[in-house]
This record gives sequence, structure tokens and C-alpha cells, in this order.
Amino acid sequence: MKKVFPSAAAALTGVVRDGQLMAVGGFGLCGIPEALIAALRDSKVKDLTVISNNAGVDGFGLGLLLETRQIKRMISSYVGENKEFERQFLAGELELEFTPQGTLAEKLRAGGAGIPAFYTRTGVGTMVAEGKETREFDGHVYVMERSLVPDVSLVKAWKADKSGNLVFRRTARNFNPAVAMAGKVTIVEVEEIVELGAIDPDAVHLPGIYAHRIVLNANPEKRIEKRTLSASVNAEVPNKAAKMETEQVIARAADKAGV
Repeated sequence: MKKVFPSAAAALTGVVRDGQLMAVGGFGLCGIPEALIAALRDSKVKDLTVISNNAGVDGFGLGLLLETRQIKRMISSYVGENKEFERQFLAGELELEFTPQGTLAEKLRAGGAGIPAFYTRTGVGTMVAEGKETREFDGHVYVMERSLVPDVSLVKAWKADKSGNLVFRRTARNFNPAVAMAGKVTIVEVEEIVELGAIDPDAVHLPGIYAHRIVLNANPEKRIEKRTLSASVNAEVPNKAAKMETEQVIARAADKAGV
């Protein structure tokens, strides 16, 4: 089965529709599928319930879908950086299911593992547990949480081969593997696509069985990332103690290298 699609819009075609339960990977703006979110906005599907740790920021990430009123309900653990989200929620225009971050991750992981529900102590005695079944184990009360199985998952990975085996990059991995595993259909945005066999099997973070469609976005904006460089590689260290420490590190490195 051919998994590589020519564009984000093409990858969404025939899959997304009104009223779906969707999951979107990322943490803040780190590891979000930028091109897929933009294509979802352009598709004009509406009344979506979106599972995501947060809701992007105004004008970027899932904030784009809030601006166009395509999201009806959010299942999230943190939404504090989006003023439009706040406005819609306080005005009663947007539904919200607040979920503790670890519980949200486990809901997705359990969904991907075929586990319909699980028990946790997180949220017991708070509004999080209201209306949910509780049981006592070993002298402690636990609340039952249902797993999440989204109709469509949108995921960001760093690299994929043509069979969909995925490699994530550092903290951009975050929620993405769990989101990918949970989705009935998972669409992955990557920065590089390589031939089958080019990725060492031991380097694969998520096997291709979880990736149904792949799209290349070789130059994502990555608005969260900022590169900071010194004005000059020869800039004088203002603090004498810091300069001495730097020289000691260099000396130790040279000694180890046998210079």
C-alpha cells in the first residue's frame, strides 16, 4: 500500500469529515504537525472534537482552527496560551474537557493498546472524578478513566521510511507516539522520507503499522525553536571565573583526545 502523499491536503482527502474525534500530537508548539493543521483548516471540516495537550497559540497551531470555529470541543490538559480559546470558552462557544496531563497520555496509550479503561488515583476527590466510577484497591480510592480512540490522528515525526517506520527528534516526540498509536487512521507529517531499509531497525521509535499516510514538510516553521549564537566565537568572557572554567574544560578535552 502506498503511504506517501504529495501534499498535506491530499493526505487528508477522503479521511476527514465533520463531527469527527481527532487527536493532534505536540506539546505547546513543539512537535506539532504544522502543514496538516493548516490543511485541516483549509478543508473547512467543522464540529470537531480535538484531543491535544493544548490548543496552540493565537494564529498558529490549533489556534488556526479556533479562529475559523472548526473546533466544537477540546479534550486538553493545558490551554493557557491562547486568548481566543479563553474567549470562546468563557462565552460558552467552546466545550472543554480538562484532563490531567498524565491521564491524557495514558488515555491515548491505552486506546492504542486496545485497553478500554483503566484506574488511576489522579483526580480522586476533585471535579475530575465527578460522575465516574471509583473503586478501592489496597486501601486507596481510584477513579476509572475511559481510553481515547480518535477517528483520525495527526502526528509530527522527524523521519519516516516509505513503509511508515518513524523516528522522532528529541522533545518533539512528546505526545506524538501515543497519538499515532491511538488513531483509527494516522496521518504523519515528516521532515525527511527515506527508502525502506535506510533506518536501522533499532533506531525506529514507532513501527510503520501505526502510520497510514505520510506527507513531507521538509521546512516547517517550528515557531517554538530559537537559535542563539554569540556575537563572536572569540568574544571575551566577561567573568574571570567563567573564563578559567572554560579553559579547564578545553584542557581536559584536549588531554582526553591526546592533543
